[in-house]
Amino acid sequence: MPDKLQTLVDNIKGYKKLAVAFSGGVDSSFLATAARQNCDSVVAITVKSEFQSQKETDNSVHMAETIGICHVVVTARVLEEPGVARNTNERCYFCKKALFSLLKEKAEALGFDTIAHGANLDDLSDYRPGFRAAREMGVVSPLIEAELTKQEIRDHSRAMGLETWNMASQSCLATRIPYGEPVTLEKLAMVENGEKALADLGFTRVRVRCHGEVARVELDPGSLDRLMEKELRRTVVEALKQAGFNYVAVDLEGYVSGSMNRSL
Repeated sequence: MPDKLQTLVDNIKGYKKLAVAFSGGVDSSFLATAARQNCDSVVAITVKSEFQSQKETDNSVHMAETIGICHVVVTARVLEEPGVARNTNERCYFCKKALFSLLKEKAEALGFDTIAHGANLDDLSDYRPGFRAAREMGVVSPLIEAELTKQEIRDHSRAMGLETWNMASQSCLATRIPYGEPVTLEKLAMVENGEKALADLGFTRVRVRCHGEVARVELDPGSLDRLMEKELRRTVVEALKQAGFNYVAVDLEGYVSGSMNRSL
């Protein structure tokens, strides 16, 4: 067994009972699977907030069933937190503080003292104020402790037979709204519906960034050529107008994770 994977297994075994913050994505599915195999007792807890799409919640339920792990879904109202709704560059901190508080409360009610989240080593290279909230709440990061990168997690997931191994990265819908612009349910719905429409048209690795009336669409660079097809382009524009945008722009750079952080 590779050294990093062995380190992860050894660390997880030390917890014995573990609650996993579970999105059903690449990292949390891998972590939950490793925990199920090496802990005495494990529960996966998904928080459904205004910042998660229904598709993501449905996927978390599916992946928990696939992994064969006890799964609980709890609901949060993060927009009721002033520090979140104002959408400063500390939004993620206030949001994660609220989410981890709810997770901790639920985990303790179920008899679990330790909560883990699926942050990986690559996440440390981006602006992640939510990590500070995790540390303050005592949430552990087994994948970082084992120094596992995203690609290594994908490789191990594939070897374990997890269907998430090549899944596109997920992020909360609020990351589509520029810092300083208030986050509203209307904007979040526009983003969610816009991205769903593009996914239904066969686009993967999609982000619809909300700049007021303008949808700035980020696509996998390999998909940009498809938009040269007149009818498809017309369909994309109409779909995003139906979602609530008045103007549609395509970012020629393509999909860039965390692109909104460039303004910081």
